[in-house]
Amino acid sequence: MAFYDTVRLEKGMYNTPGKSFTQVLEELDPSASYENTEFAGLDAYQRQLKRFDIKVGGRGSDVVEKFFQSTDSAALFPEYVARAVTQGMESANILPNLVATVTKIDGMDYRTITSEPEGEHYFPPVAELASLPQTTVKTQNNLVKMNKRGRMLVTSYEALRFQKLDLFTVVLRQIGAYIARAQAQDAVGVLLNGDGNNNPAEEMNGGSPAALSYDSLVKMWAGLAPFELNTMLAGTETVKSVLNLTEMKDAQAGLNFQGTGQMVTPIGAALIHVPTMADKVIVAMDKTCALEMVQAGELMTDYDKLIDRQLERASISAVTGFAKIFSDASKKLTIS
Repeated sequence: MAFYDTVRLEKGMYNTPGKSFTQVLEELDPSASYENTEFAGLDAYQRQLKRFDIKVGGRGSDVVEKFFQSTDSAALFPEYVARAVTQGMESANILPNLVATVTKIDGMDYRTITSEPEGEHYFPPVAELASLPQTTVKTQNNLVKMNKRGRMLVTSYEALRFQKLDLFTVVLRQIGAYIARAQAQDAVGVLLNGDGNNNPAEEMNGGSPAALSYDSLVKMWAGLAPFELNTMLAGTETVKSVLNLTEMKDAQAGLNFQGTGQMVTPIGAALIHVPTMADKVIVAMDKTCALEMVQAGELMTDYDKLIDRQLERASISAVTGFAKIFSDASKKLTIS
């Protein structure tokens, strides 16, 4: 079994099918071997940073050049980039509030399933010898559309070599935040327009615009039944209109918003601000069963260029798609 200070690092470790760089490292240098040692709690990648004395943040943060003190340590640089971008994605990510499940695939082709319950959602007791109502589960007709979202990192090694890693991390986090916002926009698009299988969001109130009021929110809550209304999505102006409802100005609602910035609607659903959404539209959904997120691999970086210090045009991207699970678990309200 190899230990952290004897592991041979190379760029080929980024090209192992179905495994990330850290997963490859963990197979060579399992974290379980370090229980009750000074390295307990660190993963295999963090132990490599210790090995080469690279501090990526905090007081005494090293400069970018520290990664390139040897060919072994240079192989750690793409993983540092990927982790910093992932931190940014997580900080700006609203998808946990929208997605019921995440499916990871190795290729680019994926066909999800759909569920079609027979009859109404509510059933009377089944009489003796009568047949039970059926729920049919089948694959969708069309593949899930996969979108590549990312940024091109355009710089030079000379421009970065003496910059502190904690400063560069801030830049990388912003790239991650952009990717997360783009993925959220894709998710909202599927909720509104469907995933290509003739399942756009059903318009509430029979397709006629409704005036925004507490009563319209209550009707929206009732209209989603038997699913639970636990998430509402809206653009900037619509969110402002909801927050300005009289019922949102009671003492408790004001205390929550002013003290924590957390927006809560009078009907208990989380109100999610999606700046790219059109005005006067609200998506009401049950986040536990409305949307599936499909990921084709992990976050991708041009590891060759990053290791070889060819940073002029290095791409950072992620490939994801979204599909509806229960099409009537999300609906659209247009307000006048």
